Amino acid sequence: DIFGYYVDKGWMCVQVFFVRQGKLIQRDVNMFPYYNEAEEDFLTYMGQFYLDSRHLKPREIFIPGDIDQESVEVLVGDEVKVFKPQRGEKKQLINLATKNARVSLTQKFDLLEKDLAKTQGAIENLGKLMGIPTPVRIESFDNSNIMGTSPVSAMVVFENGKPNKKEYRKYKIKTVEGPDDYASMREVIRRRYSRVKRDGLTPPDLIIMDGGQGQVNVAKDVLRNELNLSIPVAGLQKNDKHQTNELLFGDPLRVIDLPRQSEEFFLLHRIQDEVHRFAITFHRQVRSKNSFSSKLDGVEGLGPKRKQKLLKHFKSMTAIQKATVEDIHSLGIPEKVAEALLDKLNDNN
Repeated sequence: DIFGYYVDKGWMCVQVFFVRQGKLIQRDVNMFPYYNEAEEDFLTYMGQFYLDSRHLKPREIFIPGDIDQESVEVLVGDEVKVFKPQRGEKKQLINLATKNARVSLTQKFDLLEKDLAKTQGAIENLGKLMGIPTPVRIESFDNSNIMGTSPVSAMVVFENGKPNKKEYRKYKIKTVEGPDDYASMREVIRRRYSRVKRDGLTPPDLIIMDGGQGQVNVAKDVLRNELNLSIPVAGLQKNDKHQTNELLFGDPLRVIDLPRQSEEFFLLHRIQDEVHRFAITFHRQVRSKNSFSSKLDGVEGLGPKRKQKLLKHFKSMTAIQKATVEDIHSLGIPEKVAEALLDKLNDNN
């Protein structure tokens, strides 16, 4: 399997060529927003790629030159050989996969530009249907926690119907114990709009909560009764199949009638998908770091900064366990600390 990728405007496209017996038999292309370093999200994608039953592991994998080879080897296992070709036909195939990924992204952005006029019309019509000024800037929130662990919240911003990723914000929940969505959202709304008010930031024309009446009422209560702010708040409810279903707005709340095939409904669906994906991605990062750090606890001399160095360099606990004292010492960690760490990890296994 031959991998190439390209990133632009906050999106990543990964192109995979499946070569069998010297012949290119199939291609796979996938595009998605990325939130971290490009290499980190590419590695995440590779880790998930072979979990799909449709993708059988080949004998050999070829990856671009800027991707860490050891990290890929950890992800795919010992039965697969990983190469970073520097020249020849295999290098040309990687270049071709990368070029195809770039072309696919360019075509996607061209289509988005053509849809811009439709999107602008959708924003204006959405404002009319809700009885508010055109919501040029929309801020949307979602919580994420699994079994009550590492609760987080996230905010995405859409301006003129397009995501403004520079304005996205992540929130670790500080004041709430356990999985309490309402209390978590109360904290986040308070933190966000206290800062908007205090620092004179641009307020949104519309706030969209990922949820129904309860989430909307919590946001309204904080904005009106605590912060004395008047910002329209709507809720997006999902049906039993976890699909965007209804827009709730008004005082009292009512369902805003939106045809399922309308541009307005499509825009709201995109916003809800985006905030959910962003929150889930952040939650996975936090859980991963918490899990990683907990296994490193109890080693004298191994503080947060050194744990972070290990995480950044080795990428996985398995890779640390396979490391030598010299490997760890090369990161600026004392030899005695490295020895104690490896003793602890190997004793646990």
